[in-house]
Amino acid sequence: MNRITHFEIQADDVERAAKFYRAAFGWNIEKWDSPTMEYWMVMTAEKDSTEPGINGGLLKRPANTPPMECGTNAFVCTVQVENFDEIAKKIEAAGGKVAMPKFALPGMAWQGYFLDTEGNTFGLHQTDPNAK
Repeated sequence: MNRITHFEIQADDVERAAKFYRAAFGWNIEKWDSPTMEYWMVMTAEKDSTEPGINGGLLKRPANTPPMECGTNAFVCTVQVENFDEIAKKIEAAGGKVAMPKFALPGMAWQGYFLDTEGNTFGLHQTDPNAK
């Protein structure tokens, strides 16, 4: 089964957002050392925790924030898959659209973003230490 394994929070001011989530929930948020993008890892529990839940990331918002009354400004969930390309084809065949094409998280995984038939954004993630 393909499960949600990661979330992302977009922010206008990433450091301000990190400070908020640390204070509000006690999350450990650290800047990820990447040569290709500014990204902050969000750990919602200790590494070996048996609590239910997932970890995520924090990144700079790439577009304007929707108006407050729209109700759709939310976290983006990412689904862990075995084969990115196979699932991407299924998404498009079911009426979904590519929002951000597949790209490498070097040495870690393949990532991409899609829109469902209702315009909701979600991510796909395929672990691959050979991703370049």
